Amino acid sequence: MISRRAILAGMGVLLLPRMADTTSIFSWEDVYQKAQSLALRPYRLRKSVPADWTNLTYEQYKNIWFRSADALWSDTARPFHVDFFHPGLYFPRPVRINVISDDGVYPFPFNFNLFDKTDKVPQLTLNNDLGYSGFRLRTEFEQPGIKEEFCVFQGASYFRAVGYGQTYGLSARGLSIKTGDPEGEEFPEFVEFWLQAPHPKQRSFFLYALLDSPSMTGAYQFEIVPGSHCVMHVEANLFARRSVSHMGLAPLTSMFLFDETNRSRFDDFRSAVHDSDGLMIRNGAGETLWRPLANPTQLQISAFVDESPRGFGLIQRSRQQSNFADLEALYHRRPSLWVEPKENWGRGSVTLVEIPTEKEIYDNIVAYWRPRHRLSSGEEQRLSYSLTWSDLGPTKSNLPRVLNTRIGRSAFKPGYIAAIDFEDHAIFQNGPDKLTIHIQSNHAETTAGILQRNPETGGLRLTFRFDPKDEPLAEFRAQLRRDGNMASEVWLYRWTT
Repeated sequence: MISRRAILAGMGVLLLPRMADTTSIFSWEDVYQKAQSLALRPYRLRKSVPADWTNLTYEQYKNIWFRSADALWSDTARPFHVDFFHPGLYFPRPVRINVISDDGVYPFPFNFNLFDKTDKVPQLTLNNDLGYSGFRLRTEFEQPGIKEEFCVFQGASYFRAVGYGQTYGLSARGLSIKTGDPEGEEFPEFVEFWLQAPHPKQRSFFLYALLDSPSMTGAYQFEIVPGSHCVMHVEANLFARRSVSHMGLAPLTSMFLFDETNRSRFDDFRSAVHDSDGLMIRNGAGETLWRPLANPTQLQISAFVDESPRGFGLIQRSRQQSNFADLEALYHRRPSLWVEPKENWGRGSVTLVEIPTEKEIYDNIVAYWRPRHRLSSGEEQRLSYSLTWSDLGPTKSNLPRVLNTRIGRSAFKPGYIAAIDFEDHAIFQNGPDKLTIHIQSNHAETTAGILQRNPETGGLRLTFRFDPKDEPLAEFRAQLRRDGNMASEVWLYRWTT
């Protein structure tokens, strides 16, 4: 399980750059060649910063902060500013930062004079080996002259973003390896970045990143477009140092503690606590799947086998503060994150890892695309996709979405009651009589189901009872249809004891 603080703590061909033009001194091929040659050498763990930095307490670490007035490009007309994070505590190995300017490319060395601190911070070692642990991007939104943050890269290969008016929630990663495997997960790291100086009228920010791990290396390109939605165009070439049978492409990491499906396990004044409440998939067959997230009592891994997926993401559909009753965490303003491939990803599975947790400080949900093929030592994998950080996720589907899922014990008969709320939609305008209910389960008896209009949402509620008897686990699939055609998303759920 990954601490939230620790986070805040086939063969391919050469990928043509989508980045803005750079000088002749630097090009995408430089990063590509670095990753390719790095994969031919044995893995070497980067040197850690001095012990007095890693021994900082959490409070001491927070009492050192970058002075935004001295941000990169703050004294220019460029539309983006960059703040930097110091190393230490959860970030023992700094990353190298380079700047691509109009006249060349140069390293951006660590400068402690760019930081302020309180008297609670002890004397720290300053030497030439220090570097930054990451950086934050800021730009102007609605207030002229005010640069507001919208993206952070810090820790392993983690990065986060928000659309305007949102608060940080879930994270993305460059790559995951062996997530959920019994022998332990491998965490690739971005070890070097190149930040491209933007032109005065530019609305996209461009950067390159070099990834390294015991099993793989990678060259990444990011085009980041801030706004009401933050959109990232990601392209990468991955190189295998050794054979890799379990890698996660476009991995997402989030937190789910409880909602109306498992509320009885938590003695909490709030009605729900989560950064995301469901996994959404648009598979190669054209179905839209909705899988409410769970906080199981034991580790569980679900694989949604597919070919040529159209997209997947971890979505936050609870958008009212009353859904959480939390005046500080603002979970209703956490972004959803949608992954959309720009090419045929072939056969594989959208994989969901759900890790038991008792506290909301841990990110216990991981979702990623797991290719079916094994990447052999010396092979290269090309990858291209977009990431959209928004409020409700993609809106292109013409089918009613699932708004909420509630599960609890049946009061009068054996088993449990499941209540699934679908949003108001034109397809429901003639009421439930024109619709048919399709419910399937592998290890539980289910009733036929009842459809009723929900006066609060305006949509329909599907309710059914299920009895798993002595089974510890049961899978469910439910959908509404009209005249044999799909009339809702496909609702999927895994019930466990």
